[in-house]
Amino acid sequence: MKKQNKNKKVVLAFSGGLDTSFCVPYLVDKGYQVITVTVDSGGLSDEKINLIAKKSKELGATKHYQIDAKQYYYDSIISWIIKTNGLYEGSYPNLVSSQRYHFVEKCLEVAKKEKAKYFATGNSGMGNDQIRFNIAAKILNPNIELIEPIKDTGGNREEEKKFLIKKGFIVSDIHKKYSVNVSLAGISYSGSEIDQNLEPIGNVFQWVTGEKVNENAYFEIEFKKGIPIKLNSKKIEGWKILDFLNHEVGKYGFGKGYYTGDCMIGIKGHLVFEAPAILLLILAHKALEQYVLTKQQIYFGEAVSKEMTEMIFNGKFFDPYVEDLKQFINSQQKNVTGKALMKLEHGNALPVSVKSKFSLIDPKIAMYAQSKTWTKQEVDGFIKLYGLQSVIASKVNKKGGDLHE
Repeated sequence: MKKQNKNKKVVLAFSGGLDTSFCVPYLVDKGYQVITVTVDSGGLSDEKINLIAKKSKELGATKHYQIDAKQYYYDSIISWIIKTNGLYEGSYPNLVSSQRYHFVEKCLEVAKKEKAKYFATGNSGMGNDQIRFNIAAKILNPNIELIEPIKDTGGNREEEKKFLIKKGFIVSDIHKKYSVNVSLAGISYSGSEIDQNLEPIGNVFQWVTGEKVNENAYFEIEFKKGIPIKLNSKKIEGWKILDFLNHEVGKYGFGKGYYTGDCMIGIKGHLVFEAPAILLLILAHKALEQYVLTKQQIYFGEAVSKEMTEMIFNGKFFDPYVEDLKQFINSQQKNVTGKALMKLEHGNALPVSVKSKFSLIDPKIAMYAQSKTWTKQEVDGFIKLYGLQSVIASKVNKKGGDLHE
């Protein structure tokens, strides 16, 4: 093994998969002292965590950091997805893209602690993550030097296997049919027939099992300023609410999706996902918003939601513009406080009841289709004025021009 230069410390974002496993001995051969960092955002069991740490050491890393970032992930990213009802292109809750920011943050914190000048990833030149990692890293630490061994060597996985075998490392012959990404936010699946916009063969879903699809269930979610704080009247940490709902809600057949969307690199991609918790929370949050916000707040909030969702997906969450968006969101959400009762039935989730002290429904003024406090003359005058411009425009169009001729 080539002697490592203590002045060439590199922090490697390490998952333990083939690509990042290749990176360790590859970087050691280049004279780097490799420090691996694994960030748990809700997808790692204790067994998996121990296996990753063991593999890091076996591959030649001088030090390994295991960081539990579940609550941080929830506070720093997922909370904004919930507060904005954020679905990329109207369908996808940013499952993968939302993870990348705290991955970079935590790796760079380790780099600062270890006085490492280099940050390495297992990104290839084929996907969105290379953009997300690079932009985030350069915003957070403009002086950090990025290394991408997979991109530099061409990204041939068979060659990576040969390299590891030649070095004496054991490489699993098990071929995973699908690429699976698991976190608090949800699980995404790609690869094989999914990439061809086809339904996955067999039952791939881990949470949305549908074993109770013929049963009904109720979940009461309490929000404070747009953030879930209680589940069924019990105060629970945010990430634990997601963790519980992911495993429980999916039993009723709710929370999976098929999505084809636009990538940053100019192509379209298809994936299958399950995100029962975040999708349920978005529906509950939206129902509460409809109850307490004005029409204009909701309308402009939808535009802000699209902007925030795009920034998260496109690797720009650390852009100053996002801080501007957050200012509006926090102001808009100050009255989004109350309870939403969600009913699960036949694979659907329905907001059957909403309660809030900030309700904009005042029965003393009016109750839809039941009571009112205005007169016939008042409402007739309103209708005339409200539709006046449309009526005039119609007359102009029918005459083909000036009404005064």
